[in-house]
Amino acid sequence: MFVTTNTRDREPVFYDQVYAREAVESLYRVQCFHPFFLYAFVIMPDHCHFLLYVTEHASISRLMYAYKRSVSFEIGKPLWQPRFYVKIVQDNIEAVIRYIHMNPVKKDLCEKPSDYPWSSASGRWDTSDLPS
Repeated sequence: MFVTTNTRDREPVFYDQVYAREAVESLYRVQCFHPFFLYAFVIMPDHCHFLLYVTEHASISRLMYAYKRSVSFEIGKPLWQPRFYVKIVQDNIEAVIRYIHMNPVKKDLCEKPSDYPWSSASGRWDTSDLPS
């Protein structure tokens, strides 16, 4: 699933590095309680993209609720628009990963995807291998 969620009024909350780090770390905390495979992600200043696979015992709605709640709680204020967007990806998964990783480059936040610290392209965060 390719998931996008926006901050309320597209406020650039995650320009703050402390908040951006919390947004990433919350992904991994939520993963402990709502199992999913995380293949790629990026935390942009005003939105987030995730490519993930939700296991049969989990629900994308519960996962996103838990994620948004966790980030808001840790930061200490409501952050999110109430909805999120999901697209089922069956083909060309590599193109979705490229889109996610190129997002900060397109927004002039960095020169190359690996330079952006709040993305799986940076190599700083653990992500799952795509199934063969």
